[in-house]
Amino acid sequence: MGDGNSPPESPKNNLNQELDPSSVQNIERSLESIMREFNESASVGKVHKFWETQPVGQYKDVGNTGLPEGPIEASTPLSEVKQEPYNLPSPYEWTTCDMNSEETCNEVYNLLKNNYVEDDENMFRFNYSKEFLQWALHPPGYYTSWHIGVRAKASKKLVAFITGVPARIKVRDDVVKMAEVNFLCVHKKLRSKRLAPVMIKEVTRRVHLENIWQAAYTAGVVLPTPITTCQYWHRSLNPKKLIEVGFSRLGARMTMSRTIKLYKLPDSTATPGFRAMELRDVPAVTRLLRNYLARFVVAPDFDEDDVEHWLLPRENVMDTFLVESPETHEVTDICSFYTLPSTILGNQNHSTLKAAYSYYNVSTKTPLLQLTNDALIIAKQKDYDVFNALDVMENECFLKELKFGPGDGQLHYYLYNYRLKHAIKPSELGLVLL
Repeated sequence: MGDGNSPPESPKNNLNQELDPSSVQNIERSLESIMREFNESASVGKVHKFWETQPVGQYKDVGNTGLPEGPIEASTPLSEVKQEPYNLPSPYEWTTCDMNSEETCNEVYNLLKNNYVEDDENMFRFNYSKEFLQWALHPPGYYTSWHIGVRAKASKKLVAFITGVPARIKVRDDVVKMAEVNFLCVHKKLRSKRLAPVMIKEVTRRVHLENIWQAAYTAGVVLPTPITTCQYWHRSLNPKKLIEVGFSRLGARMTMSRTIKLYKLPDSTATPGFRAMELRDVPAVTRLLRNYLARFVVAPDFDEDDVEHWLLPRENVMDTFLVESPETHEVTDICSFYTLPSTILGNQNHSTLKAAYSYYNVSTKTPLLQLTNDALIIAKQKDYDVFNALDVMENECFLKELKFGPGDGQLHYYLYNYRLKHAIKPSELGLVLL
């Protein structure tokens, strides 16, 4: 349900600081071009060998409108699901990772910190905090058995990790129970051991044991078959630091002082009634979010428990702000972002890049452009270096206007054991995976 060699996205920017309109384009790639890239890939044999055995949309079926939408394979009786774990190479053994254990959480944190997603130039590596991991892996109804590790038998060292969390995903008019699969990480020294396919099969087996037969996941590489391909966009908040660490570069004919001036933000937010979300806001936020997400082809089906977990602010993990009308006290708008820093590799002056990632935003009274600009101001006040956003939902309307630039990686979304007849546009996707 994911791939060991498939980073969710590069933490690196590919933005010319001058923001020349001719060079800042939202790159839309057709399914045909993705197919071409897949077929021309040097590793196509290795990738296809595994994925052609899985119930996922296959490239040979693209354009075949006779195939039905929905599950590719029917669910089977639980008694027929393999009861024993898959076999690992003999030096390794399975472990279930209790993320409530401080010791285990530290092990997982260090494995990801040293071995998870890097950009192509090995300048940045994602650094999910322990608080973030505990939040991401403990949604309502989570299964500890889906937090899967691999240990070396001799040393007991944790050398690989993969997770699933339960979710309800709306696909058109159907709400489907799914697993969201994430954090597939294999220690750098073990990448040749072919652990990833076994780990994918094992998390799939454990998901099936809970009578769940579909999944959602993302990857930075092309696998069979994306339901959509999104672009990451980056908005500089601390341009001097971003240039110093190589995340972005000084544009032609631009000085550092002009660049800093270009990205300067107001000192305070502009929207009356703009404030942090509180526990008492959960019902109102849930109503707004459910109404909004109903318009997208693929989106989560959030209830109040989900909203309380995923959107209630947590320090250095999740920030959610809303607009409460000063006159009626009605909650009319929401904006949110999560915190995902990256370790800066090989720089003597800076060790961490603090990044905010746009999450779910709902605009009914306040224009989304203004709402997002207020979020940028808050992020700047909180010392973030960069604000990132995918071109999903209605985000495209504010990207260029608010001086975001396109990143150098793309994010492909996938459904496991669920077929969509046609790939969808990023603007038809209402799902953000961490």
